[in-house]
Amino acid sequence: MPEFNRDPRERLSLDQIEEMEQAEKAEKKKFNLFSRAYRDGKGVDKEEIAIADNPTFLNFFKLCWRKLNELLSVNLISIVGNFPIFFFLFAMSGYMSIHTTSPNYAAYGPLRGAMLFHSSPATAALWTIYGRTSPVTVHTTGDYIFMGLAFLLLFTHGPVRTGVTYLLRNMFRAKPVMILQDFFDAIKRNLKQALIVGVLDLCAIALLAYDIMFFYLNYNVSNMMTAMFFLSLWMVVLYLVMRPYIWLQLVTFEIGVWKMIKNALRFTVVGLKRNVMVFLGTLFMAAFEYALLLVYFPLGVIFPFVILPSVVMMMGVYGAFPVIKRYMIDPYYENA
Repeated sequence: MPEFNRDPRERLSLDQIEEMEQAEKAEKKKFNLFSRAYRDGKGVDKEEIAIADNPTFLNFFKLCWRKLNELLSVNLISIVGNFPIFFFLFAMSGYMSIHTTSPNYAAYGPLRGAMLFHSSPATAALWTIYGRTSPVTVHTTGDYIFMGLAFLLLFTHGPVRTGVTYLLRNMFRAKPVMILQDFFDAIKRNLKQALIVGVLDLCAIALLAYDIMFFYLNYNVSNMMTAMFFLSLWMVVLYLVMRPYIWLQLVTFEIGVWKMIKNALRFTVVGLKRNVMVFLGTLFMAAFEYALLLVYFPLGVIFPFVILPSVVMMMGVYGAFPVIKRYMIDPYYENA
């Protein structure tokens, strides 16, 4: 069994820790002006506990159905919390850009001058080939301002994902969840690491996306480029599998960022079966979203704003947390 990094200072079980957190929440609620937003939910029942103890394929759909309202709330928090992405989408929409055309060939200018000076069948024939133009979009100062504002995502992505992961983990474990209070409490406890991991996560995503595009455009240039394209695809799959483990470790343990990454890499091997199922589920959701865009574009645009991200993240938590519990939590408390 691989040895995973744990915090030697931790001596309480997760249940004991959560009991302490619930006591802190109850104390805070006495002084909270927005008590309706932080009120207790209906709690959990035996069926939810049974789902947490037996995380099978079919139980995932039962869990999503029972937690549908909470998943809708989590999705809304994810969208609103990462609001800088809307600045980037607005800049890319071209609303403030300059739209013009540009010649496709260098011979456009001389040929245009020849036709204005003396038109003939020969110049007309050449014009049909070398006189074609393509639409061009020129970004304005307003576009660049909104692109700059989109970099605020570096400061929102990590904290929002941390709070959302904590909510989804507690939903999976059949623990009472108070959406707003639990969300902000998780961010407050892990703010520093959340910012660091969030920046690293965005950098990794941007780098992998660039690699895929670059090597795809140079796919048949050489054997090396072709091999690098498939290697980039493999790196994307590996990182998609690692991400849920990284965020779950962040909200569950007090360990360094580098140790989280090493542990996540090990979990991709020891939890292979569950990782494959999560990856296939993610591919299915991506294909379903693409099909919606093709069949009825407005519905495909609305779907991610309603529930798609929260379901995908719940898949990651549902597949990853049992592996973490088996190899990192249970052995630790048995030894302790």
